[in-house]
Amino acid sequence: MPSLNAGPPPDVLVIGAGLAGLACARDLRSAGIDARIVEASDGVGGRMRSDRYEGFVVDRGFQVFNTSYPQVRRRLALRELRLRPFTPGVLVHTDHGRLRFGDPTRGPRRLSALPAREVTVRDLLALGVLSARDALAPARVLKRAGERTTWTALAAAGFSDGFVETFFRPFLSGVFLEDELETSSRVFHLVWRSMLRGTLCLPTAGIGAVPALLADALPPGALHTETPVEQLTDGGALLGSGTEIGARAVVVATGPAGVAALLPGVEVPPYRVVTTYYHAAGASPLGEPTLLTDGRRRFLNTCVLSDVVPGYAPAGRSLIATSVLGTDTPGRESRVREALAEAYATGTEGWEPLTVRTVLDALPAMAPPQPLSRTTRVGPGRYVCGDHRATGSVQGALASGARAAREVLRDLGR
Repeated sequence: MPSLNAGPPPDVLVIGAGLAGLACARDLRSAGIDARIVEASDGVGGRMRSDRYEGFVVDRGFQVFNTSYPQVRRRLALRELRLRPFTPGVLVHTDHGRLRFGDPTRGPRRLSALPAREVTVRDLLALGVLSARDALAPARVLKRAGERTTWTALAAAGFSDGFVETFFRPFLSGVFLEDELETSSRVFHLVWRSMLRGTLCLPTAGIGAVPALLADALPPGALHTETPVEQLTDGGALLGSGTEIGARAVVVATGPAGVAALLPGVEVPPYRVVTTYYHAAGASPLGEPTLLTDGRRRFLNTCVLSDVVPGYAPAGRSLIATSVLGTDTPGRESRVREALAEAYATGTEGWEPLTVRTVLDALPAMAPPQPLSRTTRVGPGRYVCGDHRATGSVQGALASGARAAREVLRDLGR
């Protein structure tokens, strides 16, 4: 790989090789700008990475890939990811048994028959109206709608408390990493729309294949890993090695800690923390690629990843991922395993605790008022991008990187 100091200094230095930084650099390079990325870690993707661990594919926290995002469709050749889909629906473990909520337009399984106290005909009608509106309405209509919390929006849409507690709260807690349904209603409607219009999948090689595919399109010398930045300077940035790199513009595309260190004073929202427990078992406790949530809220969701992508586990083994809010604490894994035994209706004593992944900056909080996009320009020649400047999603991160590139090009007269 050519040295970062080889030749003249770059026009733009992008700090961070997550989705936002990769999108920004690719757009700048496409416009003829010499943009180079420096990344402190040994690979691309930021939070969106996969590891090989004892023969298993372990994503750094449970993640899914949504094919309907506009930025995804524009930037990625999806066939190269060899996507494997989840079942279009969700299972919910409740005190009354396991309930299936499915999309009848995508398969033979219909919405489960539920006890009357948990769902009513009014709930089913409200779900149909909500889903039809969100799926068919142009995105700009949803973006311009009035804003409130998700809980308030669901109540206004006519859902009973029982239905919200049985279905929406367990499911959306795993989507937004908060269990109070306080996320902006505009964000909820846009995410609901994307789920109805797209397919939730996993790449065969792990979620890290997504940023890797973006990085593969960069020319040699444009990306430099294991290159931390110490601080920004008047003319560029000072690397951890003590070398200063000049640039006409600097884009900070790191996580919240990096933004705070390099651009003090730039506001970053609080982030949600999530921990994912990975267990290995001899056989799948479910036998289908379906997400399972817990109506008792002891965990966010669980999934047999090897039912979705068999290659996530060695032959004859199964990989189960279960996520909870917050950090790992003493005794928590055993309590989670007890809940899983009940939810999967099987013994878990023989399950091997494989590894634990805690993501401290998993998703930005998105309570109202939540801007759907914010300028990336924070000063002369200084820009910042990431999902915290848009919405907490792959779409938000990519769109923020794209916006940073547009604003840099405008300021450079291009």
